[in-house]
Amino acid sequence: MDSSISVGNFDGFAWIRPSGKGSFVSSPALKSHCENRIAQGDRLLVVDLSDCSGMDSTFMGTLAGIASRLSAVEGGRLQIAEPGPRNRRSLEDLGLDFLMEIDPATAIWSGTQEIIRKSLQPLRQPDESGRLQRTKHVLDAHKALSDISSKNARSFASVIDTLEDEIAAKEKLAIDGESG
Repeated sequence: MDSSISVGNFDGFAWIRPSGKGSFVSSPALKSHCENRIAQGDRLLVVDLSDCSGMDSTFMGTLAGIASRLSAVEGGRLQIAEPGPRNRRSLEDLGLDFLMEIDPATAIWSGTQEIIRKSLQPLRQPDESGRLQRTKHVLDAHKALSDISSKNARSFASVIDTLEDEIAAKEKLAIDGESG
């Protein structure tokens, strides 16, 4: 199943609904959209996982980065709507339930999810600026996960080392190509 993201802006919050698998492919668009919403003054972002079949570590790291950014803004919060048992377990296993509110009982959107979903629009996927940018995004996402706990830091240490080596090699090639 292809992945896509639908979005909408409502009174007091922005809604983001990934469909299919949340992965390194869709996470740059998620990050870009959320950063834009925060820059425009949104303080509550809701990620609706009801149609998300699963999430890879890059996607969850992107969520962690967004939650961290929001927590640095007065009144900023990331809420997760209807993750389902598998996605909830994935978020909790990485300690993300401490950074974001999962299915909060008193959410301002509670009970209006179907109305919200009917008014969402597809998010245009940004043009990828190349493999180096994608690799940097994956690295940033894994660093965000590692910052949550020492367990995550141990789990993702080799991934981070590999990505840092890959980025250094790509940047060296680019520099050597420019000087040659």
